[in-house]
Amino acid sequence: MPATPPLLEIKDLHVSAEDGAILRGVDLIVGAGEVHALMGPNGAGKSTLAGALLGHPAYTVTQGSISLNGEDVTAWATDVRAKAGLFLAFQRKGTEVSVLEVRVLMTEWMERLGMDSSFASRHLNQGFSGGEKKRNEILQMALLEPLVAVLDETDSGLDIDALRVVGRGVAAVRAERPALGVLAITHYERLLTELVPDVVHVLVSGRVVASGGPEVAAQIESSGYEAWR
Repeated sequence: MPATPPLLEIKDLHVSAEDGAILRGVDLIVGAGEVHALMGPNGAGKSTLAGALLGHPAYTVTQGSISLNGEDVTAWATDVRAKAGLFLAFQRKGTEVSVLEVRVLMTEWMERLGMDSSFASRHLNQGFSGGEKKRNEILQMALLEPLVAVLDETDSGLDIDALRVVGRGVAAVRAERPALGVLAITHYERLLTELVPDVVHVLVSGRVVASGGPEVAAQIESSGYEAWR
């Protein structure tokens, strides 16, 4: 029997933006049920990777590939990637779901995530705190049932409530769907205590320069990124 392909495989990915080359050959694999964290200093290319994975038009893949469940999605549009199972906020599920089903599912997940029922009648992210916005994103992730969730947490700041919501929310969704693959992109070690990744990757100057377990995060916490610069 052929081996099952990983949920997400990034192979020799080179990405450019207006300012020139940013990613210079990123390799990364996320398997079913795995939680990966990608960390790095400012300017390492973390947001560029998130943008490239989501098919953002500001980023151009010049070499390499992005595969989802064994299919090369590098040239796919954002909405097509979403329907194939790559989690993006504000996208619809690939299969049609009735409004009633969405409402029932939404109510169930809002209870699980500790969300106030008034959230459902507010405009998307209007007047929300950092933690509330994150609950909203996790709610979308729960409803969309993706294969892989890419969480770009580079802008979460040091909002402890928001980081805690991400960690607990992901745990709740994974309890329901244990095969979910997660790639969290962040520069806050605090998120790792809430999310507890299986693998931590270090991105410096557009390349993954180290991968390992909690010891990698511990090294970043104690001495920053100097060892890899």
